[in-house]
Amino acid sequence: MSLSQKDKLYNWHPYTQHQTATDFPAIVKGKDALLWDENNKEYIDAIASWWVNPFGHSNTFIADAIYEQLTTLEHVLFGGFTHDKVVFLAEKLSEILPSNQQKFFYSDNGSTAVEVAIKASVQFHFNKGIKKNTIVAFEDAFHGDTFGAMAVSGISLFTEAFQGSLLNVVRIPVPVAGKETESLNALKKAIAEHEVAAFIFEPLVLGAAGMLMYEPEALDQLMAVCKQKNVFTIADEVMTGFGKTGKTFACDYLRQQPDMMCLSKALTGGTIPMAITTFTNEIFDGFKSESVNHALFHGHTFTANPTGCAAALASIALLQKEETKQNISRIYQSHLQFQERIKSHPKVEVTRVLGVIFALEVKTEGETGYYGNLRNKLYNFFIDNGIILRPVGNTVYILPPYIMTNAQLEKVYKTIEKALEIV
Repeated sequence: MSLSQKDKLYNWHPYTQHQTATDFPAIVKGKDALLWDENNKEYIDAIASWWVNPFGHSNTFIADAIYEQLTTLEHVLFGGFTHDKVVFLAEKLSEILPSNQQKFFYSDNGSTAVEVAIKASVQFHFNKGIKKNTIVAFEDAFHGDTFGAMAVSGISLFTEAFQGSLLNVVRIPVPVAGKETESLNALKKAIAEHEVAAFIFEPLVLGAAGMLMYEPEALDQLMAVCKQKNVFTIADEVMTGFGKTGKTFACDYLRQQPDMMCLSKALTGGTIPMAITTFTNEIFDGFKSESVNHALFHGHTFTANPTGCAAALASIALLQKEETKQNISRIYQSHLQFQERIKSHPKVEVTRVLGVIFALEVKTEGETGYYGNLRNKLYNFFIDNGIILRPVGNTVYILPPYIMTNAQLEKVYKTIEKALEIV
């Protein structure tokens, strides 16, 4: 019996309807931008394994840092203790984040990073005897699968079973070209009519909405309104952080600075699950009190795990290398060239590029469901051709590791062109 067949006997996969699912490729090895399955079939990982792996699989620099940490101090509880790696990581984060981000809360994945931010934004006001329990978020946003993160997500496929059990959320339009004023007015209306604690957003790119992009100036306007009205801003950089948009963080394109940021995915270079929620000193100080009830009661066993911190430090060191910056620029230029040759294709509706992110929407005359027939047909075609891409509805996107070669990129581009001929 193959690994794929054994897997089907036991394992429950995410975002999967197992009644109709086929056997999944069993990956046994990875190196750089490539993966190999149990039958030695080679795949190009063109989405960095869900956006987490910018420096390639089996990266020896990060692996060596992890090994050294494992043989020094693999874990120690963070409740009542600290350790060297979390102090060094905090120092590094304070250097690379927007300057107002000075306090760091550690968790284990993007959803919980968002969960912490939402809880902090509500409890900050509670600690002052003020009830602010509404969150503003974008339509079509996706912030995670825990209850708070799910509540501020706008994709009904993921949340419809839990309506009535979620936070009070007001959703506003994404300020894409032509909708900037509509979005701004909707935010002002939401703040006027509700007790709004925070506005959460994916800065510049909504990943799960199909790499939907909007301009920094539009976000600056929204954040400025929040600042005037004492509404906290939460930048969910789980996907966009650590170089994806061409800058270290998408917020680096902005004039305004967020009050909180959520980090995960590429934080540890695709090695160890870890997340960080970052805060201003003002928010941190809002939890200081003689009353223990005003503390932020959130945490888990592996909070600030030393091995994860070591992996994050190694990953950030790689991100800051000149070679990495050159690779990000190289991929961006390559995407622009592909955009020029594909944007006039009769089956392409629109294309988008920012940093290492490329997206195109396939023209359709009907069903474009998130996991609909078109998406599944495209996904299966890519897998059959040794390319790992996960279309979102009718949107095909590329978000590659920064070490992907030009030849590998070209193979991905050509496979997308072939895919357009079968739809």
